[in-house]
Amino acid sequence: MASIQEFMTEHHKTCDNLLVEAEAVLANKDWSGFAALWGQFEKETLHHFNLEEQILFPAFEKQTGLTTGPTMVMRQEHAQIKSMFEQMALAIEQQDIERAMGSSESIMIFIQQHNMKEEQILYPMTDNHLSNSAEIVEQMSAQ
Repeated sequence: MASIQEFMTEHHKTCDNLLVEAEAVLANKDWSGFAALWGQFEKETLHHFNLEEQILFPAFEKQTGLTTGPTMVMRQEHAQIKSMFEQMALAIEQQDIERAMGSSESIMIFIQQHNMKEEQILYPMTDNHLSNSAEIVEQMSAQ
């Protein structure tokens, strides 16, 4: 069974690949293709956030008692990314290529920074502090 870090990092890569695919289609101004791929990326990213916020973070907080530390910061960043998704929805609706490209670039940069914090700080902490990390991975895999 994979560690939390391995499992979640692999899921980051899945989301990243969807974003790259969507951006390639956007560059060709294929709005229907972009909207479909963006929808897949957004759905998978929100699923990732839900795995963290519903399973991983509560388990970590319960074990460590840390509720104002890294999990709080990650939740705040999730909210910021969701707000950025709303901006992209407007760009898609209006077929505004400049706004869509700018939003996509901003989202990519923000998510890369967010993922780096999780992969280098939070996930190693969860693997170190959760004695039931294999069960946590199983729960997240089942979702």
